[in-house]
Amino acid sequence: MSQIVTRMAPSPTGKFHVGGVRTALYNYLFARQNDGKFILRSEDTDRERSKPEYEENMKETLAWLGLDYDEFYRQSDRLSIYQEQLQKLIDSGKAYEAEASKDDPTKPVIRFKNPNVKVRFHDIILGDIEFDTTELGDFVIARNKENPIYHFTVVVDDGLMGVTHVIRGQEHINNTPRQILILEALGFTRPQYAHIPLIMSPRGGKLSKRDPEVIPALEYRDLGILPESLINFLAFIGWNPGDEREVMTKEELVKEFRLERVQKSGGVFNIEKLYWINKKYLQRLSDEEFLSYIEPVIAEYREKQKGFNEEMFQKILPLIRERVEAYRDLQEMIENGDLDYFFERPAIDREKLVWKKADAEETARHLLHLKELLTNYEGAFTAEKTKELIWPYAEEQGRGNVLWPLRYALSGKEKSPDPFTLLEILGKEESLARIEEAIKS
Repeated sequence: MSQIVTRMAPSPTGKFHVGGVRTALYNYLFARQNDGKFILRSEDTDRERSKPEYEENMKETLAWLGLDYDEFYRQSDRLSIYQEQLQKLIDSGKAYEAEASKDDPTKPVIRFKNPNVKVRFHDIILGDIEFDTTELGDFVIARNKENPIYHFTVVVDDGLMGVTHVIRGQEHINNTPRQILILEALGFTRPQYAHIPLIMSPRGGKLSKRDPEVIPALEYRDLGILPESLINFLAFIGWNPGDEREVMTKEELVKEFRLERVQKSGGVFNIEKLYWINKKYLQRLSDEEFLSYIEPVIAEYREKQKGFNEEMFQKILPLIRERVEAYRDLQEMIENGDLDYFFERPAIDREKLVWKKADAEETARHLLHLKELLTNYEGAFTAEKTKELIWPYAEEQGRGNVLWPLRYALSGKEKSPDPFTLLEILGKEESLARIEEAIKS
């Protein structure tokens, strides 16, 4: 076989969404796996709806994801080519000028002369398919000699660009018989077809732009989704490698992807799975890379938070990494004040300091004992060592009775890391100062 050539041919009539990205991804993976060519084609012949900014959004999205294409074409630049091929069909008697309709016969159109045959083709994903084209009649392929429509232009482009594999959504399958008739009338080689399954909504039915999870693909970047994560996530909606792997890099996907393994039925768009995958990729980042990742969120906090300092921020970085799947989690931590107590001493609510059925006097006694233990302790002030120091007393007196007021005294929060982690991060001097304030409260 000659070089594999795939193409992605979106219309720039709106921002690029995840369905288009997945189609582009499958075309990209198949082309790269076979050392082939991946073409991007802007089908902008709808002059009223096509906008340059949507084309740029499409290009920027693919660039962010690292889905590089080998050639780019814009249909509006190729009108003379379509007109030449249209005239070729008319001259051969395979197309003709006809009245548009009985309602408006003043606007003639160009119709394809249907040979009324059965069209059979093998779909790599769906298997053998047959259409009886008789019911199509003589269908329109151009509004006039200067304005060909989609069914005609897509065939001309695929034929002249040597596209070997048309990989597209199943919603296009009914277009295939018309396009096969046209391409054979023009003398082009029939490509292989692979119609990929629809992306389904978690609520059932086809995923729609009205679904709350669905936003223009590039906006996932603004949510802190890494390009690797979105690629991984979309690849698995309708495909899998045949084993237990769920996290695969683009390079691994290029190696493993097989059109034959794409499922016939639709896959569900599960936004929480996307966040789960994103966390897996965040865990692979170095501390320096993770700091760079969270900078857009942490920058304002860095300026506003009283007592903020880099030394403390570095200490709490592992805690942040543990909880963050995307920007939303860090934003929530900041909004809830879950980081503030590391940089400034918290206000203590005396009632919240007391554990369940315990009383204030008992709580003060436990805190005094903990203060004495920690003051006299001269070893390494790590979570592991302070736990060894405190745990026997907590077991004896009741873990909640001892550990709850210690944790609350250190954080001023009902939800926080365990008290031993807090002791290590805050250090001996600051921890003792907070325990003392809690005793006095």
